[in-house]
Amino acid sequence: MTEAAAKQRRWDPVVRITHWTIALAVLANAIITEDGSAPHIWVGYGLAAILALRLLWGLVGPAEARFVAFWPSPRKAIAHLREIRSGTVTRHASHNPLGALMVFAIWSCLLVIIATGIAMAGVPPLTDAASGGEQRVAYEDEERTDHDAEHAGEEASGEADEVLEETHEVAANLLYLLILLHIAGVLFETRRSGRQVLVAMSPLRR
Repeated sequence: MTEAAAKQRRWDPVVRITHWTIALAVLANAIITEDGSAPHIWVGYGLAAILALRLLWGLVGPAEARFVAFWPSPRKAIAHLREIRSGTVTRHASHNPLGALMVFAIWSCLLVIIATGIAMAGVPPLTDAASGGEQRVAYEDEERTDHDAEHAGEEASGEADEVLEETHEVAANLLYLLILLHIAGVLFETRRSGRQVLVAMSPLRR
């Protein structure tokens, strides 16, 4: 690959669309939707579908989009740091070694966030308000008999929900930190190598 070709390279449409759609979904659930609300849950399920598409594309997509093209390697990442220190610029067909580590770290956080979110929310509701209240039938005697067992089950369920909620929150906060580092890395690499990384990932370019 020539230097001019490397600078002008574009990612394929699926990579670009999934990248920016995931970014918008994370942004929406971070600052727009309310935690636990129906929109928050639906955005989370949409995020899961988009991430699943990107991961599938990592198996069947073009060569540079496949996992084998940028499989994370601590050894290669250390070598890349040495190149940065020495001022050496190496062209990579896909992500550079540090970028590869960042991509897999972000995907891992997203998978934890999605898994814990689904575990807490279950099937997403159509609205925040419960419906069909007129169809409920009360069985007070049976409820009294089963009260103790239900109470014990609720306590266990509450503890599990607390663990899931805490894990969900920690993973989300870690994701925000990784995103900031990712942006800083993109800006640094653009300045260091002259490669227009943002242009290559632009969803508007063909």
